[in-house]
Amino acid sequence: MSGVLAATAHVGHRPTWDCGRCGEPWPCLAYRALRVDSAALIPVMSSLLRGAIRDLRGRPDGPEPPEIVRRFLWFLPLTGEEARAVARRLR
Repeated sequence: MSGVLAATAHVGHRPTWDCGRCGEPWPCLAYRALRVDSAALIPVMSSLLRGAIRDLRGRPDGPEPPEIVRRFLWFLPLTGEEARAVARRLR
């Protein structure tokens, strides 16, 4: 597992993408509070994003793909349209 993810016990677990430690939707607030360089997070979160979209879309009361993009890329100032564009590319 990447050092960026292993730096905390707050790790998301498939297929629900909930935090294994606190049970909140991952990346949870505790994980987001880590002081990690955004440049290090981009490849890590991008590699997880496609799987998260596949696992979470279509679940009852589950998030839509653009919401999943914004959730996993919280550290980037994405507009709604940008999040939709990313989600379309990753489906």
